[in-house]
Amino acid sequence: MTGPAPDGADAEPGGGATAVVFPGISPSSFAQVGRFLLINPEARRLTAEADETLGWSLVDRYRQAEGGYSESERVAFLVVCLALAHWAEDALDVRPDIVVGPSFGGTPAAVYAGALSFPDAVRLTVGWNRHLDEYFAHAHSDVVTQSFARTPRARLAEILGELDEAGEWYETACHVDDDFWMLSVRRHRLEWLQAAVRARGGLPLYTMSPPMHSAAFAPLRATVERELVAGLPFTDPRLPMVSDHDGAVLTRGEQVRRLLLDGIVRQVRWPGALETLRAHGVSRLCVSGPDGLWGRVDAARRPFDVLTLTPALALRPRPRQRTLVG
Repeated sequence: MTGPAPDGADAEPGGGATAVVFPGISPSSFAQVGRFLLINPEARRLTAEADETLGWSLVDRYRQAEGGYSESERVAFLVVCLALAHWAEDALDVRPDIVVGPSFGGTPAAVYAGALSFPDAVRLTVGWNRHLDEYFAHAHSDVVTQSFARTPRARLAEILGELDEAGEWYETACHVDDDFWMLSVRRHRLEWLQAAVRARGGLPLYTMSPPMHSAAFAPLRATVERELVAGLPFTDPRLPMVSDHDGAVLTRGEQVRRLLLDGIVRQVRWPGALETLRAHGVSRLCVSGPDGLWGRVDAARRPFDVLTLTPALALRPRPRQRTLVG
């Protein structure tokens, strides 16, 4: 089965179970989602709760953000993703059976599943961002992560073989689809990598700095665990969560805690997580939040009906039901 139109408006429910997918973070400006934050009742409730937790106005600071992954943008993304999921329960009668969140999406997934409170998720998001900036200001500052598509595994193996022959460090950060990867390399190898991908018919996309998802960043994981996560209460989730690292089904709070921490040092394996969903009878994915990747790749669109929950969809006027007289 193929997915819906890009905004998800034409998706029809399929049989079987439903999974809510919280996508990895992508840049979303205030111009794109600000109206949703100001109008949607659930978004307004969560924003007010975030303001109380932060001690400053999320909307005001987000409005002034210059783009990227600042703490206000990360918290706003968290709010938008969760508000859309709750809106879909009422507006679209979405009743999820299981939850998954690749990369940063693990944080809203943990909140929605009931393993982590929203205020604690806000504190974690802000603290995480600060530790991330501090760490990469003095460690691994020469490492970037390049995403690229149209590169089957055999072509990737050729590229990695050349890096091995040259004695260069690299690590696969994300396996997104059969031909879609994110590879971390040292900055001096970035242009070479982009050229090597193009030479094999691949398509280099965006470059991420700072990078993520590498065993080399174990010191950052240790700091985040000690300074942020150790004191947070994680409870057993009311909905099972699927690990984006190995496809395991998580049903205990301690497993969710480990999942979020391991996001620093473990590769995202999206096809494996999707295989777990299929094995548990899922036929419909509801992608909750701005998403240009996780719900759009063939690995998601081929086996599932995909409904993308966006601020534009939530703000679209809904038809009124007619009242029959007589």
